[in-house]
Amino acid sequence: MRNSLICLTLVSFLFSCNDTLSVSEYKATNNGKWNKDSIVSFSFSEMDTVSKHNVFINIRNDESYPFSNLFLIAELESPDGKTVTDTLEYEMADPSGEWLGKGKGSVKENKLWFKENIVFSSSGVYNLQISHAMRKNGNVNGIVELEGITDVGFQIEKSNQ
Repeated sequence: MRNSLICLTLVSFLFSCNDTLSVSEYKATNNGKWNKDSIVSFSFSEMDTVSKHNVFINIRNDESYPFSNLFLIAELESPDGKTVTDTLEYEMADPSGEWLGKGKGSVKENKLWFKENIVFSSSGVYNLQISHAMRKNGNVNGIVELEGITDVGFQIEKSNQ
């Protein structure tokens, strides 16, 4: 019985490993509301400086999210101080109103492309900052409390290319 338990543990450990995943982290919003001034920040280091990586922004939303798209501003700062800023738009629902993403129940998880085949050529600490840039049509001011976004995260995977 003991040997069977050890064997089962080893087999489940081997199948649960993901060789391509380098970094993954989430941060929760404030009670499912993301304030326009609340910048979600992540730091990561010890990246492979030779291999190519894909970087994703991960968003969890619930059914109270009132839009079919999402605008984000993402800043990636390298250890040498260089910063790349991107304004990104993602579809969160299809034309029929069905939520995109994975998950059963009211929360969906969206894995959104950010950077493809990027090489982290410098050793040291990288900083990623993500904020939302949502506003209603015809309104100059942004939405102060964006409802329905429960978690914001990022994920880095080694590229197959």
